[in-house]
Amino acid sequence: MLGGMTAMTPARTEPDLSFLLDHTGHVLRTRMAEALAEIGLTARMHCVLVHALEQERTQIQLAEIGDMDKTTMVVTVDALEKAGLAERRPSSKDRRARIIAVTEKGAEVARRSQEIADGVHRAALASLPDDEREVLLRAMNRLVTGHLATPAEAPQGIRRARQRAK
Repeated sequence: MLGGMTAMTPARTEPDLSFLLDHTGHVLRTRMAEALAEIGLTARMHCVLVHALEQERTQIQLAEIGDMDKTTMVVTVDALEKAGLAERRPSSKDRRARIIAVTEKGAEVARRSQEIADGVHRAALASLPDDEREVLLRAMNRLVTGHLATPAEAPQGIRRARQRAK
């Protein structure tokens, strides 16, 4: 059994972008989860509340925005209903469709949760010097809208990234 680096270990010729993005994304998600938990929300609950407030959206549309499967979406909306933050209602556009309507209490919680989310993002960005922050944001936006805008067809098991609101 070979241990450690050997002549057989392939040399890395590029920075490990996958690690850098995965690690920072993971740590950011854990910090967001911790911060939102202080007001009794999960990141998914926050996502549903904020996007349901933007415009009338069905459960299916909100699940797509938040990258949730049907079961996860149902559990998330059930929790929002139980907390009195949202409710399922017939759509004003299509009576067969059900939308997620945010209650007055839910709108207040969404405002607070957005302040919390903005604070988590602000703290991460504030750890960088101003010039690096601007370059990072510009570069990340360029990747998200350019070379890394569309995922490749991948084998089963690769989790789809959360989508931007449409």
